[in-house]
Amino acid sequence: MNIAFTKHTLANGLDVLLHEDHACPIVAVNLWYHVGSKNERPGHTGFAHLFEHLMFEGSQHHDKGYFQPLQGAGATLNGSTNADRTNYWEVVPTGALELALWMESDRMGFLLPALTQAKFSNQRDVVLNERRQNYENRPYGLAPMALLAALFPDAHPYHWTTIGEIADLEAAQLDEVRAFFRRYYHPANASIALAGDIDADSALSLVDHYFGEIDPGEQVDPVRAPAALDGDVRIQFEDRVELSRLYIAWLTPAMFADGDADLDLATDLLANGKTSRLYRRLVFDERLATDVSASQNSREIAGYAQITATAAPGHSLGEIERAIVEEIERLAAGGPTDEEIERGRVQAEAQFMYRLQTVGGFGGKSDQLNAYNVFLRDPSYFDRDLARYQVVTHASLREAVRRYLAPARRVTLSIVPHGRTALAAPDSRTAVVS
Repeated sequence: MNIAFTKHTLANGLDVLLHEDHACPIVAVNLWYHVGSKNERPGHTGFAHLFEHLMFEGSQHHDKGYFQPLQGAGATLNGSTNADRTNYWEVVPTGALELALWMESDRMGFLLPALTQAKFSNQRDVVLNERRQNYENRPYGLAPMALLAALFPDAHPYHWTTIGEIADLEAAQLDEVRAFFRRYYHPANASIALAGDIDADSALSLVDHYFGEIDPGEQVDPVRAPAALDGDVRIQFEDRVELSRLYIAWLTPAMFADGDADLDLATDLLANGKTSRLYRRLVFDERLATDVSASQNSREIAGYAQITATAAPGHSLGEIERAIVEEIERLAAGGPTDEEIERGRVQAEAQFMYRLQTVGGFGGKSDQLNAYNVFLRDPSYFDRDLARYQVVTHASLREAVRRYLAPARRVTLSIVPHGRTALAAPDSRTAVVS
């Protein structure tokens, strides 16, 4: 798997990745800032996600909505924020490349002159409403907040969710938000990838023309924060739900670290798809649960694996917990079958190839080039990324499960209907979530 590209770094520190693909007359413009919620600090959370909103509200030389000019030129566009990075992308007809570069460069270099108190207050209210819709007023919506708060200590940068805490957002002042932007949203902390119908030399000249004179900004030091979990943290809370739900989570290796790929495959064979071990047992055979899923959530400085199951009527979360622990212990003792290993490898390869079918959007070639460049400083990591799954063995997967999915070091969260705390996993204490 080789994606041909060239890499250049402008004098101000902006990395530029160029990939030519003339199959369609379109170009993907993909810009990553190496800033996410982990760059925030306690009492001042939610800023990275807030800027995802603010950067669509206009900049000095285009002080109005960001979408209309690009959509009028036939583009699709979006952005997102997670714990480790913020990205913005456009997929434009070839003739609109210069428009996209101008608009991206203007909000990188000239956002603050257009950032008024009115815009700040308006978008803060939008974010608070998004938080209510996606977390507080959604069934089981507070689970991520409870899990992260239990997995990571108070001062750890993964302790809070990307959307931030209500009190922090309400207390935020325009001056400190401006300072956050100056600290992180500049060429020395960014990487731009262009993929599609371009001439590499001409595209590089355009990027240099629009971005080259922007002040580089200060170098951002990597965030380093070790995490450890001792014991089985058992928590529960009541919610407006009909069925109880169990979450079990463990601390795991960071993205691309040893064991990360093994746990990707392990969580898949445990609980993803109707042929998985836990689906067969919990949903099909014993009918203890209505659904079950699992994931290895890879992050830059630490990951976490999670298994989630919703109890079928008449069954408690304690029953489900016992079955999950037994299946994990069985996998740790006996390892996967040949069929499970092969199926996991094929699924990993298929998902990998699927992401690279497009030049732009979330997960396309431009997005993947930026991911490797930002997290590994090596945009050519495609082959080695896929190879991580091909070299997983029965022994290495078994060892990863034994080491990281240990029953003695986990967070066990029960969410139960109001007044039904007896359905929670045994020995759970009440969690305070907000």
